[in-house]
Amino acid sequence: MMDPLSFDQLLDYLDTQESQFVLDSIATHGFLTATIVGPELPNWIEALFEGHISEIPANVVDGIKRWRAAILAELKNETPIELPFNEDAGSEQAIDFSEESDIVAWSIGFVDAMYGDDASDWFADEETSDDVAVLTLPMIVLSGIDDEDPELAQMRANEDNMVQMVNGIESNLTELFLLFHTND
Repeated sequence: MMDPLSFDQLLDYLDTQESQFVLDSIATHGFLTATIVGPELPNWIEALFEGHISEIPANVVDGIKRWRAAILAELKNETPIELPFNEDAGSEQAIDFSEESDIVAWSIGFVDAMYGDDASDWFADEETSDDVAVLTLPMIVLSGIDDEDPELAQMRANEDNMVQMVNGIESNLTELFLLFHTND
């Protein structure tokens, strides 16, 4: 019988692991969020650990499954997902958009899940693909996934634009969830 990890123990594990197959806690939250708001990703736990789940302790896998269930419960209770980065885009303090920032780490995790499995195509439905592109644009831009794209680089260079994107993430997540998980 395994001892379940507390939430703090799970975060400590994720943030202290040196394994290339374990995302830090902020990026893991982004990944889990994408698996919830987006189309079904049947092998999400395998995708999270890049196929190396056998190397992850069972209590960590259990903790991550419980964490994902808690995020899903927030949405189902019509509570916006609480984002794990400290930047408040409405404050007068400058937001950190550097590669080491929590916003970027969270966005990388989110985008990793978006493209984590070929069976899960966020843009498959022609009727919603434009909406999905608009709603996921902040995460794609913030992640820096395609830093060779001149349009994305231009967006990243405009700090006001970046602040607007950060401010829109919470509502975009709710819209994505409704888009993929309701019949309307």
